[in-house]
Parts: sequence; structure tokens; C-alpha cells
Amino acid sequence: MSVPTASSAASSVAFSAASSALRLLRTELRRSVAPWAGAAVLAAALAFLTLASGPWSAGTTRWTAQWTSMALWTRHLLVFLWPLALGLGALQGLRDHRSRTAELLACTPRPARQRALAQAGPIVLALVTGYGLLLLVGGVRVLTGDSTFTPAGWLPISLVGALALAAGAVLGMGVARVLPSVLTPPALAVGAFLLTSLLRPTTDAAIPASAVPNRLSLLSPVTAPVRDTLLTVAAPVHLGQVLWLLGVTATGLALLAAAGPRARLLALAPLLAGGALALAVLPAAPRDTYVVDRAAAAPVCEGPVCVTALRQSQLDELASPGREALRLLRAALGDRAPGTVRETVETHAFGEQPERSADAVLVDFDDPVFAAATGDRLTRALVAQGIAPNCHPRSEVESGTLDDAAAQSVAAAWVFGDLRPLDGTMHRASDQSELAGPVWERFRVLPEAEQRLRMAALHEAAVGCADDVLATLTGVPTR
Repeated sequence: MSVPTASSAASSVAFSAASSALRLLRTELRRSVAPWAGAAVLAAALAFLTLASGPWSAGTTRWTAQWTSMALWTRHLLVFLWPLALGLGALQGLRDHRSRTAELLACTPRPARQRALAQAGPIVLALVTGYGLLLLVGGVRVLTGDSTFTPAGWLPISLVGALALAAGAVLGMGVARVLPSVLTPPALAVGAFLLTSLLRPTTDAAIPASAVPNRLSLLSPVTAPVRDTLLTVAAPVHLGQVLWLLGVTATGLALLAAAGPRARLLALAPLLAGGALALAVLPAAPRDTYVVDRAAAAPVCEGPVCVTALRQSQLDELASPGREALRLLRAALGDRAPGTVRETVETHAFGEQPERSADAVLVDFDDPVFAAATGDRLTRALVAQGIAPNCHPRSEVESGTLDDAAAQSVAAAWVFGDLRPLDGTMHRASDQSELAGPVWERFRVLPEAEQRLRMAALHEAAVGCADDVLATLTGVPTR
């Protein structure tokens, strides 16, 4: 007869406990709204991202363009997913009250903490699973797209998002346990939506993050819309938000387990402590909230043409037009010509002047002029940018100025011999022609030597962001 050892007995106890926990989880999943909660998160997010149009659905900032954009856009959806999780958690927290078993369960020998964990576990698991499936769908589409760069920074962004959904559900359950009313779930959901909308942050230092200071706005789990694909969330933001969300989770569990007014009051301590620690860690300025991902911005070069590691897949398309553009610029500007083509990595606030350089042709792939250009069109755009770098940003929401577009079209016409409107801008071709046409006609009749002098003056004025760059070509103001 064999005698069971201590290790085998311990293994048997652990196996029995695990089996009991799995049975309890299956039972709770059948009795709760948890599966529907996870399905609601997944369906609502995918419907928004695939059916609604916006910067998340097209262009270089679309949510499946690269990993960081995918993580940031799915976090941005927490503006309505987090209130949804809070409301569904509150609905789950009313289950015992609806079935009138709250007093009966309170008399059972099982500790209140275990009951709280058993109730919260299924809905947390379902919400995190739904959010994880959303990330899986996005990740598969990123992998099958053009991006070849996989940054590590996307993972903490997504993990904090999953933690936010879990914390919201647990807090909703705790509040519903304290305020057992049918009005509690909708009131919490609407209040949370208004709060996340009020605290909605921005990546732009020129625009206030919200109606409240930046640190308070970062207590919201919602991230700003993706405006610059090289930006990522700073590490102090992750740390502060994790501390805050852990405090929210602890308070929710404590409210679930609280048996009296004193315990409910003490349950607020983790929330206050987490908030205080988070405010001490979170950055005060929006510019410190979103920072350039240095790994993504690392240069990858083919001769004098360089892009960031994030855009390495586009280097082959840029290399040949870039070298041709540098040759044409050398013939046009001589020793003053830029010697390299490189992707810009400097960020700028909304409406702020972008980076300019006399030594390099700076390419911004978020600029619609470069985003869709290939071959000869790309060469022409590079030549125009090399002679007259745009002084005002162009993107999905910023059009640049008509003067910039006209100056670049005239500069390209001098090199290629024909005047064409600049492709990709938000300015109509007729408006560009109306402004650039007279300038080109006056300029083209000048002697060649004078043309070179004035084109060099245009280059210097554009790099310095002068007020009226077109005037350097004609000698008279254009306005």
C-alpha cells in the first residue's frame, strides 16, 4: 500500500482548487452579462473603425497602417468603450439585487473578498478578451500591410487599455452594489461618457488638452487622435495611468465586498491614493505626454536618401526619385543645393511651422503631396520642396498656404520647363494657376543669369519662411 507524499497531496489540492475555480467561472459566465459585454466591445469598436470614415480609416494615420497607430486608435475608442464597460459592470453588479439574494449570499461562510472576485472575474475576462480580439484583428491587418517595423511601445499602450476596461467594469459593479437602482447603469455610462469627452487629450501643444490641466486629463484612459505617426505615449504616462487604474480597481472590489457604511467609506482610499500617486507622476505639459519614438525614427539610408525605420518599406520607392531630384537641384542651385533627401522627424504643433533645412530635402509622409506621389511625380515634388520648402504644414487637417503651393509649382516649372499645379494639396488647381501663372510668365522672360539669382533668393526666403516668397521671383509683391 503506497502512502501519498506531501508533494502529491499538495498537487491534488491545487488541482481540485483549479477545477472548482473553472466550474465557478463557467457557471458565472452562463449567469452573467459577461459574454455579451465582450461581444459588445468587439462589435462596437470594429463597426466604428471599419464603417465610419475619418483619419483612422485612410492615409498614413489609418489604424492598420502600423502597430503604434493601431494601439493608439483602439485606445482612442475608449471614449465610448470605457463608459460602456462601466455601465455593463454596473448591470452585472445589480444581479444579486434583482434576484433578491444579496442578504442570503452575505450570510454564507465564503469570505466577501472571494465573492467579489468571483463576481468580477467573468466580466473582466470577457471585456479583456473582446479588446484582445480587436487588437488581434488590427495586428493581422498590420502584418499583412506594408509596415515592416514592429516597435515595442505599442504593447504597453494596449495593456493599459485592457486594464482600463477591467477597472471600469469592476468600479461599475462596486457602485451598483452600493446604489442598487435600475438607473445606476445608464447614469454611470452617461456620466462616464461626458467625463471622458471633457478630459479628451490632444497630441498638440498649441491646443489645450481639455478644459482641465493636462495631469487631470490623463486620468482618462482615452488617447489623442493619431496626428503624427512617429509619436508614442511617454513612459511616465503609462506609469501614472496604471497607478490610477489599479486604485480604481481596488476601490471597485472593496465596494463589492463592503458590508457597511464605514467599509464603503474606507473603500475610497485606494481610489484617492492611486489618484494622488498618478498626479505626482503624470507630465504637466501636453508636449511631454506624446514623444517621438526614437527606435521608429532611427534613420535607414540608401546613399544620400534616408527614411525612418518606421518607413523602411518605402525606401526603395524614394531612393531613385530622390537621387534624380538631388541631381536636378545641383544643376539648378549649384553649391547651394541640398545634398541629401531625408524624412523629417521633428514634431510641430497644429499650425506651427514645420522643420526646414537648406542642406536637405525634408520629406514628411504625412504630407499628402508626398503620401501618394510616385515616380516622376515624386521627383517633381522633391525638387519643388528642395528649392522652396513649404513654410506651413500640410496634412489631413492642415492645408498649407496657397502662396507655398504657388511658389513650389513655379520652382518645379523652372527645372522641368512646364508649369503644373502642385498635386496633393487642398488648394484647387485653378486657384494655384491663377496665382502662379502671372508670376511664371514674368519670371520666364528674364535672362538666365537673373533667373538663377532669383531662384536662389527664393530658396533662401523659403528656408527662412519669409512673408512673401513669390515676390523674390518678380521683384514686386504678389498681393
